[in-house]
Amino acid sequence: MFDSSSNPEIPEELIAELTAVTDSHVETAAETAAHEKGAADPIISFRNVSISFDGRPVLESVNFHVDRGQTLCILGRSGVGKSVALRLLMGFLKPDSGSIRVEGQEITGLDEDAMQAIRKRVTMVFQNGALFDSLSVRENVAFPLRERGGLAEDQVEQIVSGLIGLVGADDVADAFPSSLSTGRKRAVAMARALAAQPEVVLYDEPTTMVDPLIAQRLGGLIQRLKRQLGFTSIVVTHDMRFAERLADEVLFLDQGRASFFGPLGEFLASRDPHIRQFMTLDSYRLPLA
Repeated sequence: MFDSSSNPEIPEELIAELTAVTDSHVETAAETAAHEKGAADPIISFRNVSISFDGRPVLESVNFHVDRGQTLCILGRSGVGKSVALRLLMGFLKPDSGSIRVEGQEITGLDEDAMQAIRKRVTMVFQNGALFDSLSVRENVAFPLRERGGLAEDQVEQIVSGLIGLVGADDVADAFPSSLSTGRKRAVAMARALAAQPEVVLYDEPTTMVDPLIAQRLGGLIQRLKRQLGFTSIVVTHDMRFAERLADEVLFLDQGRASFFGPLGEFLASRDPHIRQFMTLDSYRLPLA
């Protein structure tokens, strides 16, 4: 059964195994230079980024950055471009103008082959999980490890079992995605993302269409990944309580523009009427009949 009642620490042996995956990769000279150059820069930055669809502006001159080890929550109403920002960062969309950098490297002009290298460092957990339907949960989580290579099969199995346990999906390890609930799919997608040991994880509405207990577990896992492994996260959400639990910094999008970017505490204290309205509506509960 999915254990939502506890949020155990990430086992030290699993941390060691995941670190070994990273250490087994031999960087090219270009990768080493890029990492050294980017060490002093924000790990992610958007500068004056704009994009339109069919002539309709979706993002207009958006600026923000994320430092290594931070969690940024992107907030705003539906349709303001929150998920578009993630897809731009993954290279699935190209901006009309502006600069997007990962560790100081400009990515807007990269071709698909070059973006594949970026996606090994920046990965995304989609709302629908985006799991391989023909693979079991265990095979889905193992996929990035086998694709990367360099590990014996018993090492792969040990890491996979640890990650599946970490997200509380032990009982469905041999099931296929079609039999899983939305929350379970998202948890398995998190395990698969972690298997690749990325530097940045992007979460697209992780609590949408999941019950509160699963949302609590997913939030706890994101916190532990930051605390124990130093992961950098960008979380798109409309859930203020979830954001208050996770965020170091907040980006608030309103009609395609970044109307606020800064620390969580300053966001919560903001007197901006659009921000106050958003927080008020988010906390609204229907009166009892």
